[in-house]
Amino acid sequence: MTTAATKETFSFQTEVGQLLDIVAGSLYSNREIFLRELVSNASDACDKLRYEGLTNAGLLDGNSDFRIAIEVNSKANTLSISDNGIGMNHQDLLDTLGTIARSGTSSFLENLKQNQANDKDGENGENTALGLIGQFGVGFYSSFMVADKVDVLTRKAGEAEAFLWSSDGKGEFSIEPAERDQRGTTVTLHLKKDAKEFMEDARIRHIIKTYSDHIGFPVMLGEDALNEASALWTRPAKDISEEQYTEFYHHTAHAYDQPWLTLHNKVEGIVSYTNLLYVPSTPPFDLYEPERKSHVKLYVNRVFITEEAKGLLPAWLRFLRGVVDSEDLSLNVSREMLQTDPKLAKISSGLTKKVISELKKKATKAADEYSEFWKNFGAVVKEGLVEDASLRDKLIDICRFTSTQGDDLISLADYVERMAEGQEAIFYIAGDDAAKIARSPHLEGFRAKGVEVLLLSDPVDEFWLQHMPEFDGKPFKSITRGAADLDAIKSGDGDGDSDKSEDKKDEPEAAALDGLIAAIKLELGEIVKDVRPSKRLTDSPVCLIADEGDMDVNLERLLQRHGQLNSMMPRILEINPGHAIIKKLAERASGDGAASDDLLKDASHLLLDQARIADGEAPTDPAEFSRRLTSVMQSAL
Repeated sequence: MTTAATKETFSFQTEVGQLLDIVAGSLYSNREIFLRELVSNASDACDKLRYEGLTNAGLLDGNSDFRIAIEVNSKANTLSISDNGIGMNHQDLLDTLGTIARSGTSSFLENLKQNQANDKDGENGENTALGLIGQFGVGFYSSFMVADKVDVLTRKAGEAEAFLWSSDGKGEFSIEPAERDQRGTTVTLHLKKDAKEFMEDARIRHIIKTYSDHIGFPVMLGEDALNEASALWTRPAKDISEEQYTEFYHHTAHAYDQPWLTLHNKVEGIVSYTNLLYVPSTPPFDLYEPERKSHVKLYVNRVFITEEAKGLLPAWLRFLRGVVDSEDLSLNVSREMLQTDPKLAKISSGLTKKVISELKKKATKAADEYSEFWKNFGAVVKEGLVEDASLRDKLIDICRFTSTQGDDLISLADYVERMAEGQEAIFYIAGDDAAKIARSPHLEGFRAKGVEVLLLSDPVDEFWLQHMPEFDGKPFKSITRGAADLDAIKSGDGDGDSDKSEDKKDEPEAAALDGLIAAIKLELGEIVKDVRPSKRLTDSPVCLIADEGDMDVNLERLLQRHGQLNSMMPRILEINPGHAIIKKLAERASGDGAASDDLLKDASHLLLDQARIADGEAPTDPAEFSRRLTSVMQSAL
């Protein structure tokens, strides 16, 4: 920072500088959305002051007639957007216009850069990087797409000092004391030569009508109001077009995608409220942030209260955007008191059940569309199975899963309906990646029998299973834990027993197999809990499983990754008696000198490492793994 007289010069936060390099240096066909963003910011400023004025009338200074004014100065080549909202002081300017004070900034910038690269390659067309701007509260910086200099003159409500923020968007900004008669903010854009279209009366009117008609405060151009200036959610649904719903979503969510689902309802009863909620078509960037904040705005009698009302919606519905407006909550209720307000709990319960109901309709009537929703938000919805026992039965009905039978998502009801004869459990395998676990050796015996297995790849899966051990009377059973006795299950063609007898013809003699197992146990010692023949393997020589009473393998990995488990339990090594490698090793183990056979010893460790690799793990000693592999290959060649 440098100081000259009373004018201070600052450098932008690194992330802001990167953002401006992308935005200011790019030309997009829909640059017009800069005006939408600035008008939206002005509306937010008026909302904030109206709320603060509920408890401090002095801030309003006798002027509660909020409005947003647009002014064109052809001689100066400027476009100004003014509001009489809450305004900013020196520190607010630093915090708001010098940094991106949102989590996930790196992800945001990476996506912005990637989209920009795609645009240059012609891949995205109209779906430009610009679409990402609003999601992180950085819409103000879109001003630099059309302006080579931006001035912000502002005075905070209740304070006497005014300040002027200025920048050309090239790495620095300045703040200096200024004069302003009233509270509020004026953003003045010194337009670029190729942006003079945004000074045209008709162009401005079209932009405001298209993007900002729903703004609850009048947007003025001279003496003319350019918008309806009434809260969209208060209008009858029949009077609202799909385009108006979409633009309100863009405004309230600070997003640019199309809403996947719109829920506009008015509820009257013990507690009355109106909701206009949206399910996005793309996941918000902060969906998995630790704070798990809601971004649905709460209004009381059309007065904005807060965007982060704890208790308005459960955390597992944090992907929702929109507004909830109630006449029955107290206008002077504080954000802290909201958490314990019983009326808010009733609203929350009603909203949650409504959302579940609408999602169930979609899942039933538009399965393909619902699949897209589930890919985006399914992992978050499943958090509700852990957090809300009272809704567990309703939630599990809208949950969808991938399985070993095709690419289509299925419900648990679908799974139970097509369970094989003799099958008593719902089988699943859990891991980090659905594609990887779909290739797991543990599935071989189940596939051979035609038994469907759920592929669970979300971290939350391990936890909701602890809270919901069964569905429709059928217990969940991990195929990577405990014995896999498939003998009682009839195969798809009804001759599973003959399959079994055919397999046994190729297995080594019992004595030879016992000798191999004894040799492997002796060599591996306490590294494994046990070594035993497998009933689940058909193609692979080995696999690792957890014992019946032990923690599931994937859950162990998750807990260890998050520092909640120091080391993993020894697992059981299962060997496939019908595999050529196992048969050859069994022959070798039954011969003279097996106890001192170095190849047999190396093979024992290689089989263990092979099982680990198949589970997505690395060998515990890569150098020894390499040495043993080289040794065995030399012997073979």
